[in-house]
Amino acid sequence: MSTPIQRIVTGHTDDGTAIFTSDDSFETVVIPTRDAAMTTIWTTQTVPADCNDKTDGRVRDAGTTLKGGSVIRIVDMLPNASSPFHRTSSIDYGIVISGTIELELDNGVFKKIEAGGIIVQRGTIHKWRNPSNDQICRIVFVLIEAKPFEVNGKILEECMIHE
Repeated sequence: MSTPIQRIVTGHTDDGTAIFTSDDSFETVVIPTRDAAMTTIWTTQTVPADCNDKTDGRVRDAGTTLKGGSVIRIVDMLPNASSPFHRTSSIDYGIVISGTIELELDNGVFKKIEAGGIIVQRGTIHKWRNPSNDQICRIVFVLIEAKPFEVNGKILEECMIHE
């Protein structure tokens, strides 16, 4: 369906010399909502990350975000697909690798982002829409836990709004 993702991971020998610990390829997998295909590349249990943690970050259990940690994943938004509106308590860096995506906020305003564009998502309610009839939009997302946004002392909670 889409181009495989190559993942190179480095580490150290027992004496501290740098080495390659893995060189893998992964496909994205269509998620149950059928609007996107994803694969997690790496996670960290904490921020700041612990480079002494020998866990393969790809196999750590993570939802959309990882409480206390970070996630990097590839998202292939499928043609004519749209995500639900949602908010996470994270700072998200989205780098559009190919295709075009529309980012819509809960006020109905949206922006079109093309390949090479970078999104900084700061805990707002939003959804993603791929306007193409035939092209996948590939985005690299780095999600790092953040304090929830507050308005007049009220925390804006994480949510998923299915229309």
